[in-house]
Amino acid sequence: MNPIKVGLLGIGTVGSGTFNVLKRNQEEIRRRAGRGIEIAVVADLNTERARELTGGTVDVVSDAHDVVTRPDIDIVVELIGGYGIARELVLKAIEHGKHVVTANKALLAVHGNEIFEAARKKGVIVAFEAAVAGGIPIIKALREGLTANRIQWIAGIINGTTNFILSEMRDKGLDFDTVLKEAQQLGYAEADPTFDIEGIDAAHKVTLMSAIAFGMPVQFDRAHVEGITRLAAIDIKYAEELGYRIKLLGITRRREDGVELRVHPTLVPASRLIANVEGAMNAVLVQGDAVGATLYYGKGAGAEPTASAVIADLVDVTRLHTADPNHRVPHLAFQPDELSSVPVLPIDEVTSSYYLRMRVADQTGVLAEITRILAEAGISIDAMLQKESREGEPQTDIIILTHLTREKHVNAAIRSIEGLQTVLSPVTRLRMEELN
Repeated sequence: MNPIKVGLLGIGTVGSGTFNVLKRNQEEIRRRAGRGIEIAVVADLNTERARELTGGTVDVVSDAHDVVTRPDIDIVVELIGGYGIARELVLKAIEHGKHVVTANKALLAVHGNEIFEAARKKGVIVAFEAAVAGGIPIIKALREGLTANRIQWIAGIINGTTNFILSEMRDKGLDFDTVLKEAQQLGYAEADPTFDIEGIDAAHKVTLMSAIAFGMPVQFDRAHVEGITRLAAIDIKYAEELGYRIKLLGITRRREDGVELRVHPTLVPASRLIANVEGAMNAVLVQGDAVGATLYYGKGAGAEPTASAVIADLVDVTRLHTADPNHRVPHLAFQPDELSSVPVLPIDEVTSSYYLRMRVADQTGVLAEITRILAEAGISIDAMLQKESREGEPQTDIIILTHLTREKHVNAAIRSIEGLQTVLSPVTRLRMEELN
């Protein structure tokens, strides 16, 4: 049987990794796919570099539009990234009957509904394992491995840059700005790290997982997103003293009245496996009603880990290339006409436990006033830590951990607490998740 022909759009870090792994393991891949998989053409603006990377063994063009319309190409691999030209090229490839493999979580989180619908009408596949958590096969697990389960919640460390920064802040006691510079010098953070440190990258990924887990359209615009830029080293230290570690988590949870979809720094008990995921590694914890908790761990980025996921998709598409489109695994795991209109809940309606840190005057009655406000808001205290004031400095930190409560109640209580004359700075509020 003739090999399946692939057009590769972009041969940067992941593109070159895909080319090299496919070449190195071609015989193993052929045995698994049932036929060869061959990159026939590469599109990249830097054609000289592309020819050097491919060793002159494939066609190289500068215009990606030439690739998505070529009649001999069966699968288009989009590794350009971004929302603009990538969307145009993916839709054009679908229009010309090409299957698509992409690592572009931003594109699918924002335009996924449009792209999946176009692919359904044309009878082609859009595969995107590499879009979430690099080499970890979490999309396949959610779409296929856990298909018997009613997924209850997902919590993931799905951005290696922020996990590296938080690990360094905890280990070395350094502030955010110092560690960010270190991460940039080591190549863990981009020159412009905004998507990573502001939580946007993680939000793209958890949006896709949420849609697959709960059988609903992609709704990135409804996600609540907070990054780690305002996280203080002192809170990491206090969390450690209380038996917790702070991780940037992407969280999505099924509730009777809707779905929670959020990204933010989160206190997790230090005894949990996911709390001990350090450095640039990723991990995703999935709770299903039948299987219980399952944890997926590995490298979330890098040339060959991500290439592993890209090629796994290529193999899947090759196996299903001639299959009846109605009998393939749906893009979002549920049949398109069975997607739910379940609402994504606003952050005010989220239920969580909370870490509250406040700088207060070290005088009689301060704690009583604070606990009174929390009690009036219906917020129960789980634990409390009061630091000793330093000599000659009549102020101290009070840290309170709450039981489960609605976010809107915590916000109202914080406003009242900040109105006290004895509270000397804004209250630091972080969410907590037991993940048990």
